[in-house]
Amino acid sequence: MPSLSQLLIEHRHLLVFDAASTRLQVGLLQRDVPEIWRTTADEAGRGIFPHTEELLSQSHLRLDDIGAFVYCEGPGSMLGVRTVAMALRTWQVLQPRPAFAYQSLAVAGHFEWLQNGGRDFAVIADARRETWHRQSVRADGGLSPLQRVPGAALGDGKFVTPENFRAWATPPGMVKTCSYDLAKIFPALKAGDFFRMIETPDAFQHEAPEYKKSPAQIHSIQTADKK
Repeated sequence: MPSLSQLLIEHRHLLVFDAASTRLQVGLLQRDVPEIWRTTADEAGRGIFPHTEELLSQSHLRLDDIGAFVYCEGPGSMLGVRTVAMALRTWQVLQPRPAFAYQSLAVAGHFEWLQNGGRDFAVIADARRETWHRQSVRADGGLSPLQRVPGAALGDGKFVTPENFRAWATPPGMVKTCSYDLAKIFPALKAGDFFRMIETPDAFQHEAPEYKKSPAQIHSIQTADKK
Protein backbone atom coordinates (compact mmCIF):
# COMPACT_ATOMS: atom_id res chain seq x y z
CA MET A 1 0.00 0.00 0.00
CA PRO A 2 1.36 3.47 -0.85
CA SER A 3 2.26 6.02 1.78
CA LEU A 4 0.80 9.52 1.78
CA SER A 5 4.15 10.88 0.60
CA GLN A 6 4.10 8.50 -2.36
CA LEU A 7 0.55 9.55 -3.25
CA LEU A 8 1.57 13.20 -3.26
CA ILE A 9 4.60 12.51 -5.44
CA GLU A 10 2.60 10.49 -7.95
CA HIS A 11 -0.66 12.49 -8.04
CA ARG A 12 0.47 15.96 -6.87
CA HIS A 13 -3.01 17.24 -5.86
CA LEU A 14 -5.19 15.18 -3.48
CA LEU A 15 -8.71 15.85 -2.23
CA VAL A 16 -9.48 14.19 1.12
CA PHE A 17 -12.99 13.50 2.42
CA ASP A 18 -14.02 12.15 5.81
CA ALA A 19 -17.63 11.88 7.00
CA ALA A 20 -17.13 9.09 9.54
CA SER A 21 -17.86 11.36 12.50
CA THR A 22 -20.51 14.01 13.08
CA ARG A 23 -18.10 16.49 11.46
CA LEU A 24 -17.46 16.46 7.73
CA GLN A 25 -13.76 17.11 7.06
CA VAL A 26 -12.52 18.07 3.59
CA GLY A 27 -8.85 18.65 2.84
CA LEU A 28 -6.69 19.67 -0.09
CA LEU A 29 -3.17 18.23 -0.02
CA GLN A 30 -0.51 19.33 -2.48
CA ARG A 31 3.14 18.50 -2.87
CA ASP A 32 5.38 21.11 -1.22
CA VAL A 33 2.36 23.25 -0.27
CA PRO A 34 0.73 23.53 3.20
CA GLU A 35 -2.42 21.47 3.69
CA ILE A 36 -5.80 23.22 3.71
CA TRP A 37 -8.73 21.80 5.68
CA ARG A 38 -12.40 22.63 6.17
CA THR A 39 -14.57 21.15 8.92
CA THR A 40 -18.34 21.52 9.20
CA ALA A 41 -21.23 20.10 11.20
CA ASP A 42 -23.30 20.01 7.99
CA GLU A 43 -24.31 16.56 6.86
CA ALA A 44 -22.14 15.16 4.08
CA GLY A 45 -24.74 15.63 1.35
CA ARG A 46 -24.93 19.35 2.06
CA GLY A 47 -21.32 20.07 2.91
CA ILE A 48 -19.15 18.12 0.51
CA PHE A 49 -19.73 20.19 -2.63
CA PRO A 50 -19.52 23.79 -1.30
CA HIS A 51 -16.47 23.02 0.84
CA THR A 52 -14.73 21.29 -2.07
CA GLU A 53 -15.43 24.29 -4.28
CA GLU A 54 -14.13 26.63 -1.57
CA LEU A 55 -10.85 24.74 -1.22
CA LEU A 56 -10.30 24.58 -4.97
CA SER A 57 -11.07 28.27 -5.40
CA GLN A 58 -8.69 29.23 -2.59
CA SER A 59 -5.90 27.26 -4.28
CA HIS A 60 -6.75 28.45 -7.80
CA LEU A 61 -7.41 24.88 -8.92
CA ARG A 62 -10.22 23.12 -10.73
CA LEU A 63 -11.63 19.69 -9.99
CA ASP A 64 -9.93 18.51 -13.20
CA ASP A 65 -6.56 19.34 -11.62
CA ILE A 66 -7.03 16.79 -8.82
CA GLY A 67 -4.89 13.72 -9.40
CA ALA A 68 -6.56 11.37 -6.90
CA PHE A 69 -9.21 11.20 -4.19
CA VAL A 70 -8.59 10.01 -0.64
CA TYR A 71 -11.50 9.13 1.63
CA CYS A 72 -12.40 7.43 4.88
CA GLU A 73 -14.22 4.15 4.28
CA GLY A 74 -15.20 3.81 7.98
CA PRO A 75 -15.91 2.66 10.56
CA GLY A 76 -18.26 5.49 11.44
CA SER A 77 -21.36 7.03 9.98
CA MET A 78 -22.49 4.66 7.23
CA LEU A 79 -24.65 7.34 5.64
CA GLY A 80 -21.84 9.88 5.66
CA VAL A 81 -19.28 7.47 4.22
CA ARG A 82 -21.64 6.30 1.47
CA THR A 83 -22.55 9.89 0.56
CA VAL A 84 -18.86 10.68 0.06
CA ALA A 85 -18.36 7.46 -1.92
CA MET A 86 -21.28 8.33 -4.20
CA ALA A 87 -19.79 11.76 -4.92
CA LEU A 88 -16.40 10.23 -5.73
CA ARG A 89 -17.93 7.67 -8.10
CA THR A 90 -19.77 10.49 -9.88
CA TRP A 91 -16.59 12.53 -10.28
CA GLN A 92 -14.73 9.45 -11.52
CA VAL A 93 -17.31 9.06 -14.28
CA LEU A 94 -16.74 12.66 -15.35
CA GLN A 95 -12.97 12.17 -15.30
CA PRO A 96 -11.34 8.84 -14.41
CA ARG A 97 -8.83 9.09 -11.58
CA PRO A 98 -7.87 6.78 -8.70
CA ALA A 99 -9.38 6.74 -5.21
CA PHE A 100 -7.60 5.61 -2.06
CA ALA A 101 -9.32 4.57 1.17
CA TYR A 102 -8.17 4.65 4.78
CA GLN A 103 -9.82 3.48 7.99
CA SER A 104 -10.82 5.92 10.72
CA LEU A 105 -9.78 3.89 13.77
CA ALA A 106 -6.39 3.04 12.26
CA VAL A 107 -5.36 6.66 11.68
CA ALA A 108 -6.84 7.76 15.02
CA GLY A 109 -4.98 4.95 16.78
CA HIS A 110 -1.68 5.80 15.09
CA PHE A 111 -1.95 9.45 16.08
CA GLU A 112 -2.91 8.56 19.66
CA TRP A 113 0.10 6.22 19.86
CA LEU A 114 2.40 9.04 18.70
CA GLN A 115 1.06 11.24 21.49
CA ASN A 116 1.02 8.56 24.21
CA GLY A 117 3.16 5.65 22.98
CA GLY A 118 4.68 2.77 24.89
CA ARG A 119 1.47 1.01 25.89
CA ASP A 120 -1.12 -1.33 24.45
CA PHE A 121 -4.59 0.09 23.89
CA ALA A 122 -7.55 -0.20 21.54
CA VAL A 123 -9.60 2.35 19.62
CA ILE A 124 -13.28 1.45 19.67
CA ALA A 125 -16.43 2.75 17.98
CA ASP A 126 -20.04 1.68 18.27
CA ALA A 127 -21.01 -0.84 15.57
CA ARG A 128 -24.66 -1.09 16.76
CA ARG A 129 -26.52 -4.22 17.84
CA GLU A 130 -24.43 -4.38 21.02
CA THR A 131 -21.19 -4.80 19.06
CA TRP A 132 -18.12 -2.60 18.76
CA HIS A 133 -15.45 -1.95 16.16
CA ARG A 134 -12.07 -2.57 17.77
CA GLN A 135 -8.68 -1.46 16.43
CA SER A 136 -5.91 -2.79 18.65
CA VAL A 137 -2.63 -0.85 18.87
CA ARG A 138 0.47 -2.54 20.25
CA ALA A 139 3.03 -0.82 22.46
CA ASP A 140 5.40 -0.62 19.47
CA GLY A 141 2.76 1.17 17.39
CA GLY A 142 1.78 -1.87 15.30
CA LEU A 143 -1.86 -2.18 14.29
CA SER A 144 -3.83 -5.41 14.39
CA PRO A 145 -6.61 -6.10 11.86
CA LEU A 146 -9.86 -4.27 12.55
CA GLN A 147 -12.41 -6.43 14.39
CA ARG A 148 -16.09 -6.26 15.29
CA VAL A 149 -16.75 -7.86 18.66
CA PRO A 150 -19.68 -8.09 21.12
CA GLY A 151 -19.56 -5.54 23.92
CA ALA A 152 -19.12 -8.30 26.50
CA ALA A 153 -16.00 -9.52 24.66
CA LEU A 154 -14.16 -6.19 24.80
CA GLY A 155 -12.86 -6.93 28.27
CA ASP A 156 -11.30 -4.39 30.64
CA GLY A 157 -8.53 -3.07 28.43
CA LYS A 158 -7.43 0.50 27.84
CA PHE A 159 -9.86 2.03 25.37
CA VAL A 160 -10.10 5.31 23.50
CA THR A 161 -12.78 6.44 21.09
CA PRO A 162 -12.47 9.17 18.44
CA GLU A 163 -14.12 12.49 19.24
CA ASN A 164 -17.45 13.25 17.54
CA PHE A 165 -18.22 9.60 16.78
CA ARG A 166 -21.83 8.59 17.42
CA ALA A 167 -22.55 5.96 20.08
CA TRP A 168 -25.85 4.22 20.79
CA ALA A 169 -24.64 1.88 23.52
CA THR A 170 -22.84 2.67 26.76
CA PRO A 171 -19.07 2.24 26.29
CA PRO A 172 -17.51 -0.49 28.44
CA GLY A 173 -15.67 0.74 31.53
CA MET A 174 -13.49 3.82 31.29
CA VAL A 175 -13.11 5.09 27.75
CA LYS A 176 -11.11 8.22 26.93
CA THR A 177 -11.67 10.40 23.89
CA CYS A 178 -8.89 10.75 21.33
CA SER A 179 -8.44 13.33 18.58
CA TYR A 180 -10.07 12.95 15.20
CA ASP A 181 -8.83 16.25 13.82
CA LEU A 182 -7.42 15.34 10.41
CA ALA A 183 -5.51 18.61 10.16
CA LYS A 184 -3.39 17.23 13.01
CA ILE A 185 -3.53 13.54 12.08
CA PHE A 186 -2.61 13.64 8.38
CA PRO A 187 0.86 15.18 8.80
CA ALA A 188 1.64 12.12 10.95
CA LEU A 189 0.67 9.70 8.16
CA LYS A 190 3.30 10.64 5.60
CA ALA A 191 5.38 7.44 5.93
CA GLY A 192 2.77 4.85 6.98
CA ASP A 193 0.90 2.36 4.79
CA PHE A 194 -2.62 3.50 5.69
CA PHE A 195 -3.98 3.90 2.16
CA ARG A 196 -5.15 1.35 -0.38
CA MET A 197 -6.47 1.83 -3.87
CA ILE A 198 -10.21 1.26 -4.25
CA GLU A 199 -11.69 0.46 -7.64
CA THR A 200 -15.21 1.47 -6.63
CA PRO A 201 -15.45 3.72 -3.55
CA ASP A 202 -17.87 2.40 -0.93
CA ALA A 203 -18.24 1.99 2.83
CA PHE A 204 -16.18 -0.63 4.64
CA GLN A 205 -17.98 -3.76 5.84
CA HIS A 206 -16.50 -6.58 7.88
CA GLU A 207 -18.34 -9.12 5.76
CA ALA A 208 -20.20 -8.98 2.49
CA PRO A 209 -23.97 -8.58 3.01
CA GLU A 210 -26.05 -11.73 2.70
CA TYR A 211 -29.49 -11.76 1.15
CA LYS A 212 -32.13 -14.39 1.75
CA LYS A 213 -32.87 -16.33 -1.41
CA SER A 214 -36.41 -17.33 -2.27
CA PRO A 215 -36.93 -20.70 -3.95
CA ALA A 216 -38.12 -20.58 -7.52
CA GLN A 217 -41.88 -21.20 -7.62
CA ILE A 218 -44.55 -20.93 -10.27
CA HIS A 219 -47.41 -18.84 -8.91
CA SER A 220 -50.96 -19.96 -9.53
CA ILE A 221 -54.38 -19.61 -7.95
CA GLN A 222 -53.68 -22.73 -5.86
CA THR A 223 -50.39 -21.37 -4.44
CA ALA A 224 -51.91 -17.96 -3.82
CA ASP A 225 -54.71 -19.53 -1.79
CA LYS A 226 -52.20 -21.23 0.48
CA LYS A 227 -50.60 -17.90 1.48
